[in-house]
Amino acid sequence: IAQNLGGPIRAYILARKDAIQFWRTLMGPTRVFQARHVAPDSIRGSFGLTDTRNTTHGSDSVVSASREIAAFFPDFSEQRWYEEEEPQLRCGLVCYSPEGGIHYAPRTGGLGPA
Repeated sequence: IAQNLGGPIRAYILARKDAIQFWRTLMGPTRVFQARHVAPDSIRGSFGLTDTRNTTHGSDSVVSASREIAAFFPDFSEQRWYEEEEPQLRCGLVCYSPEGGIHYAPRTGGLGPA
């Protein structure tokens, strides 16, 4: 986990097939100079300032992701997610709760997160 050098941060858990590679492609190369030339439309190519202020971070492996998720979200259970929540989100409608900052599958006849 890197030191925050420029202000507030937002941490997210990206749930998607091949999420790590997908996010790393969106971010672009770590080095901003390289990102501007190789992937100018990437997040780092568009918004990075320096190599230490490159606007975004993404885990480089499943092991790193698990460690970083535990650091930022100590109450999150990967096992519970895969067994209970992820299957529900694949069944259809997904809603977003701005108050909770989470996506959820609505309950039949109910409102808000399950």
